Amino acid sequence: MTRTPGQPVLARAFTLVEILIVVVILGILAAVVVPSFANATEPSRQTAFITNMKSFADAAQLVRIRNGTYPPDGSSGVMPDELIGYIAEEDWNNGTPIGGVWDSEDTDLGYGIGIHFDGTGETRDEIYMAQIDEIFDDGDLEAGAFQNTGDGRYYLIIEAN
Repeated sequence: MTRTPGQPVLARAFTLVEILIVVVILGILAAVVVPSFANATEPSRQTAFITNMKSFADAAQLVRIRNGTYPPDGSSGVMPDELIGYIAEEDWNNGTPIGGVWDSEDTDLGYGIGIHFDGTGETRDEIYMAQIDEIFDDGDLEAGAFQNTGDGRYYLIIEAN
């Protein structure tokens, strides 16, 4: 359609009120949706922690099969040299997804791979760690494969004494 000279131009656009209504509606939707995503991150961290711990335990078992002994009891947060080539060093040294640091330990219960809450990152309580235990073990931190060995330490016991 062509416009003849002198004919007014009809422009169609959104009014300021219409734009504000859309912005308010989007804000309300964001306020409803964002908290549900924020809550989804904690189960993801727990799952990542469990997956990493199992992978590290598998690596320690491979070391035992090949060398006859588990990697030595090392300092918390420092990967034993025997695990080099079995796991990525940065995965061990960068801490766990839930706070604390990775540790290999020859405990009273047996050899284990786990977490030491030594003040690095967030520290988790017994209730939180029992939730993790419930996901892949028996939910009891005093029995089963995943146990509290005291002093902020929780280990997946690979081989019991």
